[in-house]
Amino acid sequence: MDYETIILDKQDNVGILTLNRPERLNAWTTQMNGEIIEAISDCNEDPEIGAIVVTGAGRGFCAGADIQDNFKSRIDNGRDEGGGTTVNYLDFVRESKPIIAAVNGAAVGVGVTMMLPFDIIMASDQARFGLAFVKMGVVPELASSHFLVARVGFGAASEMCLTGRLYSASEAHEFGLVNHVIPADELLERTTALASEIAGNPSRQLRMTKSLLTQNGSETDLQVVQKREGEALAECYVSAEHKEAVQAFLEKRTPDFRNLG
Repeated sequence: MDYETIILDKQDNVGILTLNRPERLNAWTTQMNGEIIEAISDCNEDPEIGAIVVTGAGRGFCAGADIQDNFKSRIDNGRDEGGGTTVNYLDFVRESKPIIAAVNGAAVGVGVTMMLPFDIIMASDQARFGLAFVKMGVVPELASSHFLVARVGFGAASEMCLTGRLYSASEAHEFGLVNHVIPADELLERTTALASEIAGNPSRQLRMTKSLLTQNGSETDLQVVQKREGEALAECYVSAEHKEAVQAFLEKRTPDFRNLG
């Protein structure tokens, strides 16, 4: 389909989704949200695509919610135009093929919270991160008060949310928010290479692993954790992907997981 606020480019086994409102530092709108979901759905349904990269056009990744489109409109209309999408978005992202953020510039507010449920966060050395909700007289959303604590811990999450200040890529890396900090001119190439490496693994097992991490990441009952893992393993042991991996090992070759089901 044709997109107005994003670009979707497919390179071999990786889908590259670029937020494309550079004149507004890719500020989030309800239209952008819908197009992001459409593009990720497209990649999820494409058997040639194994992983997805999300980045921004121009100087910014996403400068937060568009004040005019989002906050001012809500005040004027007296209602939340984007209501009912939060839980669906989180479930959708966690059930998707692997998603990696390539943060090329400023990421503020929803620019951060939209990527917290992604699988990996890569950042340019020019990136900045801010949870500035308190400065706008609101509070964190998209379950970010859970995901941020899970990624960086209670103390760092408290500092980021209660100050609302901008943090450098290196500070975000020290907190544990970012997996890797990369020179700006290498960000997309290295992120795409990582996505391609992940995409070489069997898609079904990648999504099963994501599901286990989602369900078990904050589970305190280890019996429940093991039960979920055991059920997933039982499915894997009889899968074509497992049989191909074993056969490839015995034949000393690289396994080919494409077109297996």
